[in-house]
Amino acid sequence: MQDSTQLSTPSIAHHSHSSCHHSCHHSSHHPSPVPLQALAAGLCLGAALLMAGAAYAWDGVVEKQVFEMEEYTTRGGETIADLAVGWEAYGTLNEARDNAILITHFFSGTSHAAGRYEEEGPAGYWDSIIGPGKPLDTDEFYIIASDTLVNLNAHDPKVTTTGPASTHPETGEPWGLDFPVVTIGDFVDVQKALLESQGIERLHAVMGASMGALQAYEWASTYPERVERLIPVIGAGEADPWLLATLAAWAAPIRVDANWNGGDYYDGEPPLDGLREALKLVTLNANHWQWANETFDRSWADEDADPARDLDARYAIEQTLDDIATARAEVADANHLLYLVRANQTFMAGYGKSLEAGLAAIEAPTLMLYSEDDLVFAPQSVRRTAELIAADGTPVELIPLTGTRGHLDGVVAIDQAGDRLRAFLAE
Repeated sequence: MQDSTQLSTPSIAHHSHSSCHHSCHHSSHHPSPVPLQALAAGLCLGAALLMAGAAYAWDGVVEKQVFEMEEYTTRGGETIADLAVGWEAYGTLNEARDNAILITHFFSGTSHAAGRYEEEGPAGYWDSIIGPGKPLDTDEFYIIASDTLVNLNAHDPKVTTTGPASTHPETGEPWGLDFPVVTIGDFVDVQKALLESQGIERLHAVMGASMGALQAYEWASTYPERVERLIPVIGAGEADPWLLATLAAWAAPIRVDANWNGGDYYDGEPPLDGLREALKLVTLNANHWQWANETFDRSWADEDADPARDLDARYAIEQTLDDIATARAEVADANHLLYLVRANQTFMAGYGKSLEAGLAAIEAPTLMLYSEDDLVFAPQSVRRTAELIAADGTPVELIPLTGTRGHLDGVVAIDQAGDRLRAFLAE
């Protein structure tokens, strides 16, 4: 790592890094293989309370668990009954219950941040930094992650989430668009209830990528007394106009699919065409032109089908994006995607009168990881977020992640920041 240089706000250090109640409620299909998960990331009382001090040697095999609330009141004042989210943890909660690190997931992600559900199964998305002896050392820390409300992957048997595809307890039918609009703040408040059910009142750190970064900011802004360290990755303090428009573009294909039917499709054909097109956009925006140009040439998907002669013919990159989207659509839900879009669009740290006030409320030392090639969260917005957090003296450090994946480098290149993460957690 090179020596620190100063940004416009003196207290911001900018580093360059060149190494480059207890029941189940789920829905149906196996997650797509790791490469497809990585490409499509772009931008979720405890089922089993882990007793403090219990002997526990994490061997990398993860058990998915479920947290339920009989009732939850959203920040908008609406009630969700029989709420459930899945969660998983790695490591041991100590007797003082003060060694917990919360991992908050990205838009298309789940709580599966590390380990494997089966010995030969796909590893969690940040497995390279979570585990025994790794930067987020499970010999020292209790790492916990949960599926969000309205998780995109509502039909994955390893995901538990409450949202439009869930059964409304009063009608016995799916909620559909009767489900309340929820915010990033609601995701955080459900996580807070999950942690409190395990006796965790304060976090050693909260860390998340993309939509997970938004949750991390919200944690540190709304509950500053509960967060000792903040690690937002590839995310800014609010959804700026560029992101608002990007998210709207992700939602548009679903809304124009006739099968969407105003969100009422659970007794009929789901809007899979629109969902697939939406997921293609998520995948494309989460990556970068460098990745596309280095991975593909102008090859045809079918050597016998010339795009210059046949409108139905495809280029290889088109076919690849189609295949990724098709795989992801098997476990995703269209309404859930729309609700996630709105939750991200409405985000502003602290949800107060201004971004400045929301970020000023953050007191935790902050380590921000970002990409200069991010096509989702503009690096200028990330730097402005850093400056606003640091404006009242809160320590803030910016580290760029390098690579060819743009936004997605925050997931696939996270190990570049491994040494700094380890040190930051020890400070």
